[in-house]
Amino acid sequence: MKENDLPLVYSCSGCSSAAQTANRIAIKMDREKIAEMSCIAGVGGDVKPLVRTAKSGRDIIAIDGCPLACCKSCLARHNVQPKHHFDLSNFDVPKRLGEDPNPQHVQNAYNQILEHIK
Repeated sequence: MKENDLPLVYSCSGCSSAAQTANRIAIKMDREKIAEMSCIAGVGGDVKPLVRTAKSGRDIIAIDGCPLACCKSCLARHNVQPKHHFDLSNFDVPKRLGEDPNPQHVQNAYNQILEHIK
């Protein structure tokens, strides 16, 4: 499958352990060629080439670390709705400030997301 046939994946990348769990999952999906990761900060910041990518019509997977749904909100600013949206608090990923993500939480949430998108 060509890279531009893959869905796009966007993730929260804030400072909490949950946000960084979302970011690690998106990176893992990119590296394993399940999806192509793009920059949600660029979409939220109105960077034209990144907004064009988001609006390209490709399927989108949005992964937020918590119910604040910053990733989903950045897409919504440009009338982009993800095909799949995940809030990691629904996968029992705790949000802790000043802590790195727990590798087991990353793997568990990753596995559950893969089950939902297939």
